[in-house]
Amino acid sequence: MGKHNYVSISQISNNRAEQVGYYRFLENKNVKVGELVQSLSDHCMLQVEEKHILAISDSSEINLQSHAGRLKAEGVGVVGNNTDIGFYIHPTLILDAENGFPLGLSTVQLWTRDKDHASKHERNYYKQPIEEKESYKWLRSASESQHCLSMGGVKTITHIGDRESDLFEEFATVANKYNHVLIRSRQDRRLLENSNGLYEELKKQPCSGTYTVEISADTRIDRKAREAFVAVRHTVVKIKRPDKLNTRDYPASISVYAVEALEISPPAGQKPIHWRLLTTHRVSCLEQALQIIKWYTWRWRIEQLFATLKTAGLNIEATQLETTAAIQRLTVLALSVALRILQLILGRDNPNLDAKLTFSDEQQQCLVKVAPQVEGKTKKQKNPYPALSLPWAAWIIARLGGYKGYASQKPPGITILARGLNQFESLFYGWELALGILVCTP
Repeated sequence: MGKHNYVSISQISNNRAEQVGYYRFLENKNVKVGELVQSLSDHCMLQVEEKHILAISDSSEINLQSHAGRLKAEGVGVVGNNTDIGFYIHPTLILDAENGFPLGLSTVQLWTRDKDHASKHERNYYKQPIEEKESYKWLRSASESQHCLSMGGVKTITHIGDRESDLFEEFATVANKYNHVLIRSRQDRRLLENSNGLYEELKKQPCSGTYTVEISADTRIDRKAREAFVAVRHTVVKIKRPDKLNTRDYPASISVYAVEALEISPPAGQKPIHWRLLTTHRVSCLEQALQIIKWYTWRWRIEQLFATLKTAGLNIEATQLETTAAIQRLTVLALSVALRILQLILGRDNPNLDAKLTFSDEQQQCLVKVAPQVEGKTKKQKNPYPALSLPWAAWIIARLGGYKGYASQKPPGITILARGLNQFESLFYGWELALGILVCTP
């Protein structure tokens, strides 16, 4: 499926026999999700040698409520509203810390919630050990990513998560000489030997500098586009162990660096940009604080991965498979396709990136043949990028997806590139047939 760049069984099947074969594969109980995840991990392992890597984890739900009357009951669970059926995924996206380019997926977790699962109050959730909570997913992702990336010869790993990953246990167990943690603070932590809480301690620090950032509009939260002027503060703090962990084998406190980015004088009626970040990376100057902020902004790339997986790109939730297990297998396979689309989006303007990061040698050869066919007659409609660079390949794929190729046009997005990859698959299949590379199944 990664080869085909698409997840629709009917689209990637060349005949009825192949279509039946794909369905049988996805429905086969002997095909383990863990084996499919391992394939993603093995590929990722080859990309990270001697690099500083950002390991970004997050969760998303695969909502299958529209298939409620068709899905078989086995393995069906509920998602966030405790009514709709579906399951959860928690992948870890691996980025190069130098440029933010996605290199692969180190691990993926999938799970379902029982329809009649107990509430947090009923489970006495607050006192449960983290190993028995759903939030253990953060520590598990870090552990599995460490194993995968260390096998690949990684230099340093920075594990990044949103506010949900603000866990004392993660700082206490994940961070070491080669592994750092960077999260967005969710709660005002108590500090050791300091009457101030974390937020008050940050607030009283002098401003170490400012920067500007372009804020895009978001009608969902009534946010208007603007240029924000942001003040930066930072300090080192010792966070006290929460009382609920006093009986566990955790240190009495952990030392972390706190970085605050707070918008100055936002427009009337607009909520200010306000991040409080905690990290084990040393932050002793503005430059280091800005680096931490930049790395955290790249966390958005896993949100782009989810968008690509769902309605904006591959529309995984529209699959016609009939069992949850088969859809879970398809989802893991689809993640590799979503990753490829994300690579094209993020690499479309960087001529220093090689097309081999995303395309096989055979696919690059086919792209060379396709390139003259998608260029227009005028200079403005010629591919402006060096041959065999990733933006050169992305431009060709975008043209196949309906992009006109003018510099004045909005850059191609998820939908255009997903459509282009699907079109390229058909061309690539024909090219393989013409060269006798592929044997057609009768």
